Amino acid sequence: MSPGVHTVAVIGAGKIGELMLSGLLRSGWPVDRLLATARRPARAEELTARYGVRVVDNLTAVDEAAVLAVSVKPQDAAALLDEIGPKVPADKLVISLCAGLPTSFFNRRLPEGTPVVRVMTNTPALVDEAMTAISAGAYATGAHLALAEEMFKPLGQTIRVPESQQDAVTALSGSGPAYFYLLVEAMIDAGILLGLPRQVAHELIVQTAIGSAVMLRDSGEHPVKLREAVTSPAGTTISAIRELEKHGVRAALLAALEAARDRARELAAQSD
Repeated sequence: MSPGVHTVAVIGAGKIGELMLSGLLRSGWPVDRLLATARRPARAEELTARYGVRVVDNLTAVDEAAVLAVSVKPQDAAALLDEIGPKVPADKLVISLCAGLPTSFFNRRLPEGTPVVRVMTNTPALVDEAMTAISAGAYATGAHLALAEEMFKPLGQTIRVPESQQDAVTALSGSGPAYFYLLVEAMIDAGILLGLPRQVAHELIVQTAIGSAVMLRDSGEHPVKLREAVTSPAGTTISAIRELEKHGVRAALLAALEAARDRARELAAQSD
């Protein structure tokens, strides 16, 4: 299966599935080459009204689409595959957007030889700034990976990683936006504590975050060097950093990401 415009069915078009649908449409993917499935009729009507996509049942999606993008909750994946697994021809590409589930989970429930590609993206796909990690299952070829990349590149950046690293990817970038939002929320509160109006604090921190991210991306410098450039001897920044280190912010982040990775592994174990 080579890159090109294939009919793609998003099975279980929740938040992540909708991100994929909207991104493909923004990139010019023909709407008549997109299908979606949804559990609730109200959700199906919402997707059709918003994007013009045809919402079908799961078995119709399997029959008509060349690529099946499975984006149901991990705990619902086994029941879905019990329903559609026997009907999936082995030449169709299955893309898993189910956090924590290895491709072996799908291989056991699909016809032997069915190619599966595991994908972890994140919510900045809404503004075409996602980070998407792509891994090949046992039967996926370079052509399958290239097709997955073609589908997700319009949403931001893509990277290929061994599947053994996907739980770490989930912890770092899949959940990553939430960590930044929490940090920004705390910094806005700090600005209010220091006497700034909320809107002023918000504008200051959001633009500072955007500028810092662009410098990290475009300068090629290590974050330590960029931090040191702001940190003058006996100045305000080093005083703040001393307090962050005193309160164990770095250790807390390490522990938090380990907890997220471990939860991804638990989700896989619970779903099997």
